[in-house]
Amino acid sequence: MWVEILCGLLAYKIIRRVFFADSDDPAHLADLDSAHSDLCFALASRLEKLYSARCFVGLRIPDPDAGERQHVDLVLLTNREVMVVAIHNISGFVEVDKDGNWTCPSDKKNKHGVIPNPVLQVNRLAANLQSYLEKRGAKLPDGHITGKIVLPNPNCRPSYAITLQPEVILYDQWKDLKADSKGGLSTWIKGAFSGSKGDMQDSLLQNLHFILSTSPMWDRLELKGDRNILGEFIEFKGRHDDIQALKCLKRSKVCRFIVQKSTLFGGFGNFSALYLLVILFAKHSCERRSRVQILYSPRDYRAEGTSSSEWKEISVKQYTEILFQPLHSKKVKKFKLSSVASVTLSA
Repeated sequence: MWVEILCGLLAYKIIRRVFFADSDDPAHLADLDSAHSDLCFALASRLEKLYSARCFVGLRIPDPDAGERQHVDLVLLTNREVMVVAIHNISGFVEVDKDGNWTCPSDKKNKHGVIPNPVLQVNRLAANLQSYLEKRGAKLPDGHITGKIVLPNPNCRPSYAITLQPEVILYDQWKDLKADSKGGLSTWIKGAFSGSKGDMQDSLLQNLHFILSTSPMWDRLELKGDRNILGEFIEFKGRHDDIQALKCLKRSKVCRFIVQKSTLFGGFGNFSALYLLVILFAKHSCERRSRVQILYSPRDYRAEGTSSSEWKEISVKQYTEILFQPLHSKKVKKFKLSSVASVTLSA
């Protein structure tokens, strides 16, 4: 019995090294910084749960002055307001100069990083978003759209002048944030607004939801291990047959696809050395099981979700790669499908 088990383990290692080497090795992703994107989605998830609201991460709103699209970390839509959220995950002592710029410790020794006037920037983003919404037919009442800056790092030590700015949400405030029974934001956030706001009409809310859902935004690459990357999906790279099969995954037709890996020993019943040795010498069987399944759903702007019956499937080699350019990066990176959990494509 022990001989059979040892032979089985040895055969398994040989098969894994020969046919599945580095398929799940995260070493090639070690230099990939996903901290900011992960934080954006984590904050969005918490806000959605607290307020039964909808968050939109990674919008790209046109800026008439700059002549290009501006990145927005997060937009929160409740039944009472629209909030543009900028997230600054900074630590250490943070000071503000006479021009409103923030200075904080940087990675470089004895040097400080400078963040150009975050309050001015987030208010400008809110104004651009309001202008964009109006151009698409959604005019918001006065005071129903604003900008906020979240400082979620517990090691951030902002100066007193920064804490007095109504746009800034400190770590302690964020940590103690609680749901408001009226569906808006909690009292300490609402205090920054002038006057009182009532609920928006259902027709306006539906229009806002549709506009924000169909607005330009970054693609989302979700890696195994709960890592998220915002950026732009470029294309697939791999064998000709696989690329031909993947041609249907166009952003104009597909909104999201999920990658599922086949199990190495699925369908072989009880584990034994005999089966392992059979697999070792049955190359065709090994190649078949080195494939991944891609589940994708057709793009439908009218639907909130996709039913299980609407998902379609493609099977390709697990070494097929995705070319993806992360946000704020000039280089296009390659990701093996075996390391990818899902990809969400913007319209």
